[in-house]
Amino acid sequence: MQRRLASFYPVLALLPSLGLSQELASDKSSEPFAVDDLSVIYEASYFEQFQPVSVNDMVSRIPGIGLALGGGGGGGRGLGGGAGEILINGQRITGKSNEGRSQLSRISADDVDYIEIIRGTSEEIDVRGGGQVVNIVLLASESRSSIAAEISTDRMQDGKFAPGARLSYSGQNGNLNYLFHIQADPSYVNQVTRESSYDPQGVPTERRFEESTRDQTNYETSMNLGYQFENSLIQLNALYGQATPPTDITRGIIGLADNNPSVNLEREANQGQRDNWEIGGDYEYSFQNRSKFRFLFIVNDRDFGFTRKRFQVGKDKENKDLFLFSGARDRERIARSSYTFNLFSEQAIEAGVEIAQTIRDSELRLGNDNGSGETSALHGGLYPVNVDNALSTVEEIRSEYFAIHNWQLNEAMSLETALVYESSEITQTGDVGNSRSFGFFKPRIDYRYNLTESLQFRATAEKTVSQLSFSDFSASTDNSDDDQDTVAGNPNIKQEQTWRYDLNLEYRLPNNIGVLNSQLYYRGITDVIDRVDVSPSSDNLQSARGNIGDGKRYGVNFDASTQLAYLGLPNALLTFRLGINESELLDPFLGIQRRFSWSRRWNGRTEFRHDVNKYNLSYGFNYSTQAREGSNYNRIDVFDIEREIPDYDLNLFFEKRAFDGVTFRFDIRNVNDRNFCRERTRFDGATVDGIVEEIENSCRQPGVRYSLKIRNTF
Repeated sequence: MQRRLASFYPVLALLPSLGLSQELASDKSSEPFAVDDLSVIYEASYFEQFQPVSVNDMVSRIPGIGLALGGGGGGGRGLGGGAGEILINGQRITGKSNEGRSQLSRISADDVDYIEIIRGTSEEIDVRGGGQVVNIVLLASESRSSIAAEISTDRMQDGKFAPGARLSYSGQNGNLNYLFHIQADPSYVNQVTRESSYDPQGVPTERRFEESTRDQTNYETSMNLGYQFENSLIQLNALYGQATPPTDITRGIIGLADNNPSVNLEREANQGQRDNWEIGGDYEYSFQNRSKFRFLFIVNDRDFGFTRKRFQVGKDKENKDLFLFSGARDRERIARSSYTFNLFSEQAIEAGVEIAQTIRDSELRLGNDNGSGETSALHGGLYPVNVDNALSTVEEIRSEYFAIHNWQLNEAMSLETALVYESSEITQTGDVGNSRSFGFFKPRIDYRYNLTESLQFRATAEKTVSQLSFSDFSASTDNSDDDQDTVAGNPNIKQEQTWRYDLNLEYRLPNNIGVLNSQLYYRGITDVIDRVDVSPSSDNLQSARGNIGDGKRYGVNFDASTQLAYLGLPNALLTFRLGINESELLDPFLGIQRRFSWSRRWNGRTEFRHDVNKYNLSYGFNYSTQAREGSNYNRIDVFDIEREIPDYDLNLFFEKRAFDGVTFRFDIRNVNDRNFCRERTRFDGATVDGIVEEIENSCRQPGVRYSLKIRNTF
């Protein structure tokens, strides 16, 4: 893996019209790095010119890093779903909330030996999927330690300042590696929403103005420990997080009816709470014959609730007219064990089993002021409203048996095949009783061919099974529609099954100036999950998430990432992505062929950063956009149709590396103060009848967000 790149002539032959050959030959800013058929390696000395504080600062300077961090396959569930494309010292961080990617901002740059982008497949890599893997290799030392600290503040559109802080302590003592982290992350949100309603003839009927403020700070602490024995390794990871955000909403409603104009004022005092913890770990033992035994586990628990109280505001007093409480507790326990051995010198097999238990307890309570009987303290002092399927416990017991075969066909080609069988049983108790069993066969093939050290072809085919959202099984809240407080549950929903086919061609430009990648993909999906009709009667229309039949997605993605030294901008990095896609399925309400909900025909993203090392500063932007028209409707429901009208997104940053290693970073997010707009068409009766009752046009504006961060490593 350590071979240096020796020849760039095939690439240079493609670039004479751009006049790049001389520039590339003379540009030494990209050294030192190494490329071979399996990996691309960036030594720590490559990043010294940028004076990085954390690993995040290092990877952001690597051309094409988004291709690796973006993943390449999977979409499955559990510990074998291909979701962990970040390794630390070649080892996977066994966690979901506390996984490898979350460590990048916590590990000090001073602790890094080199960063490796692994382009091949191997039984040594405990990550599955059709993409690449980023391996952060730390310095080997008998004793080392460092402290990374950050303080920050965000300024919102209402003038509010939201402070935050992060502190990490990492190091090594003999065979023990450790990382302790604590943070207070501001998630304050202030946004203004304006809505106009019209009758079918286009006559205005109502105006709404709403301002909402959520004062949220996410508190989190985590720990990662690892100990290396002579033939084995133990890792233990833990995390605890907590947030209790209040949300205040003020809403003005102006009725424009000629015969009965009106003005109403509403206020909401809402309270959320979330507590979550997670413990994960793994044990690995290496035998003398190079075989290996692995055991991994995760246990997590998340408890959250949201209480909504709405008041009608009058001259002298206010009356509570709505109480809505939704709470849930999610628990997950996963254990995975495997044994890896060499079949021949070029072939290896990993075989094992994964067992998982997932539980969700949920509760919903609704109260209003227009009922009868006795009021209830559990319903906010209002009259209880009966909600079907409001109290529920859903449990899934899942077993997965797998065998994975790695075969290095020759120096240029590798093939990984997997045979996986999954069985599960889902049981629901509470207001609804239901039990079902499932079985799925999930094969996978991953073929890679390195035509040259710079040019790689990848082809993958696999079947995946989606993880169901257990919140869909029971009644839940609808915070996006003031006219619909709750959404029905569906105890009969089942998993989406997808056949995924991908073709990738990646070309690494010479002398580390960039990466070009193209991807063709096709998804054949069975039991697509979308909105379905669960109405008890024609005058009580209801919908829920459910399975609507089969569909397909297909498209192409183009990625380009290049340094711009050949344009006179040394240490400038430009990244571009364009995705073009199409999708087809049969709508269950209208009986027409349409695209998947919330699916756009194309999307694009551009990122730019320029490190001016002479002045120890950096600046840049990221810009994203997507198709505004021609994507059909975004979502069709039993009684309405919604269409989103997207706006472009622009963010800027400026960073200055100052005295004693202190770094100042200034971000402006949502520079264009974009609107999130939606058009909703409501129908008198079912959507299929086509009798329009009202058209609502609303735009939500979260405002420009200014952020200042001060960081240092000790």
